[in-house]
Amino acid sequence: MNHLLVVDDDRDLVELLREYLVPEGFHVDAAYDQPSGLREAMKNEHELIVLDVMLPGGSGFELLKELRTSSELPVLLLTARGDAVDRIVGLEIGADDYLPKPFDPRELVARIRAILRRTRSAAEEQGPPDEITVGDVSLYLGTRTVTLNGDPVDLTTVEFNILEVLLRHAGKVVPREELAQVALGRPLAAFDRSVDVHVSKLRRKLGGSEESENRIKTVRGSGYIYAASPSEH
Repeated sequence: MNHLLVVDDDRDLVELLREYLVPEGFHVDAAYDQPSGLREAMKNEHELIVLDVMLPGGSGFELLKELRTSSELPVLLLTARGDAVDRIVGLEIGADDYLPKPFDPRELVARIRAILRRTRSAAEEQGPPDEITVGDVSLYLGTRTVTLNGDPVDLTTVEFNILEVLLRHAGKVVPREELAQVALGRPLAAFDRSVDVHVSKLRRKLGGSEESENRIKTVRGSGYIYAASPSEH
């Protein structure tokens, strides 16, 4: 799943990016200063970081340098200063790409997709497909299969997509609108209950009704939460 972290102290910009990126199929987390951005980045829960150079509490360069001591997570740098020195410094520290402000959101999406294509291609060449395990449920991205207590679970494509999103964000609320964008590839229309129907079917396939209600909880007026913390292998 396209799980991004945006680290920028301009909250209006972050919300604009979220509004633009979510319909494009991305899940967006945000941090607004250097210390919290570094903490989120070190959790290794994201596929790419969009990182502003100028941040409260320290610079984006410092965050990137610290991150590179233990992680190869892709980073796209943003800065209001488009001079060559900043660009060169960022790339030498370990940034994957660089985009000066102001920028066209379409170019940002294109650069993000290009970076993810490169990193995913490299990952596929390095070894077996990713596995996401949360409690007794394991999801295998390469083969698009799921097991419950080691036994295979037969899911549709949409059910698999929904489960992947929920497992990747286990312990966090995922809005229904985001599930629709990622799993169905379209926004929800008024009174559209498609996501709820698919979640209901997914619950039945993952156990009895009481057990599944505790596994995938409804957050009224918001979305759903997979009630556990993920352990990725």
